[in-house]
Amino acid sequence: PALEIYETEFEFFDEITSISGRIRLGVCSLVLLTCHLKEPFPKGPERKKACLDELKKVKLRPGCYLPSNPEAIVTDIDYNSGTPMQSAAKAPFLANFKVQRCGVNKLEELGLGHNINVSMGSEYWQACIFKVGDDIRQDTLAIQFIEMFKNVFQQSGLEIFLKPYRVVPTAPGCGVIEVVPDSKSRDQIGKETDITLHQYFIQTYGEEYSLEFQNARHNFIVSMAGYSIVSYLLQFKDRHNGNLMLNKQGHMIHIDFGFMFESSPGGNLGWEPDLKLTDEMVMIMGGNMEAPPFQYFLELCVQGYLAVRPYHEEIVSLVSLMLDTGLPCFRGQTIKQLKYRLQIDKSDREAAAFLTGIIKKCYLSFRSKSYDMIQWVQNQIPY
Repeated sequence: PALEIYETEFEFFDEITSISGRIRLGVCSLVLLTCHLKEPFPKGPERKKACLDELKKVKLRPGCYLPSNPEAIVTDIDYNSGTPMQSAAKAPFLANFKVQRCGVNKLEELGLGHNINVSMGSEYWQACIFKVGDDIRQDTLAIQFIEMFKNVFQQSGLEIFLKPYRVVPTAPGCGVIEVVPDSKSRDQIGKETDITLHQYFIQTYGEEYSLEFQNARHNFIVSMAGYSIVSYLLQFKDRHNGNLMLNKQGHMIHIDFGFMFESSPGGNLGWEPDLKLTDEMVMIMGGNMEAPPFQYFLELCVQGYLAVRPYHEEIVSLVSLMLDTGLPCFRGQTIKQLKYRLQIDKSDREAAAFLTGIIKKCYLSFRSKSYDMIQWVQNQIPY
């Protein structure tokens, strides 16, 4: 029974994952290497239809689970949820599954052939992104650091928000990424409303003087501080509006870490600034760098940065362990540059002044907006 459920699980997951490859290669099967390769389905309605058609071919198998969530059994598939993600060369896609919580132990009992009652667990919908042709080990590394920094902030008593999510490499060049629940990308918000982020906050939470707006702005600030620190230290790039999520509480959450450390889009030119801080973000935080909400953001960034610096040996060691993996984000100067960003040989006062200067420089930089403009021209991602 254990071998049978093992084989069933892999058949189920391979069938779902292969959709990404079939969209990318046209209608060619990934298994039949002798077939004629067609052009990828173009972005838009054709790729969407192809994704839905392929998802409808997937058969639900009893007792299977998502690799990102081994605590719950898949009980249903939303066959209308297949959504290709924005990528010209590759074809990641999103699908939604109904899962029933039962726990890892009960899943193991099921694998041993024991009869178990899983009906007691709660059911809920879980969305995931499936990728083929993408090395998502970098995403895994980024999430490890986000988890680590989150723990450091909590132990230091800092109200700084980070939202790790599950990323599971399942094979070379394949993997599944858990979708952040109850959230929309800034790109999606722009397409739905065509208004600024500040206007969206007022529309969603009420006028600035309202308690709900104040709470949402507070959540925005504490999350902006967290991801600004992480983005700077790990040098997250490709921070366009499709990779910035906003949840119902107003937290800003970064996703998709395919470019970090020494790698960046467009041939590693390093065009993007050290962290993303746009006019519309600052508008929510008071509108200028002298406003009290922005000063609170700046204070949190400095406090979080100073809290992380004592762990520089652990941070450098974790990166050093990954240097020989062949990940494209390592190009020879990673450790040297990381140590510089941590300002290891400086006092806390000097380090605080250093980070403050970085943040102000990024806000005044035109490179962030120009990168968003490039994304609009190439991928129709609003800014």
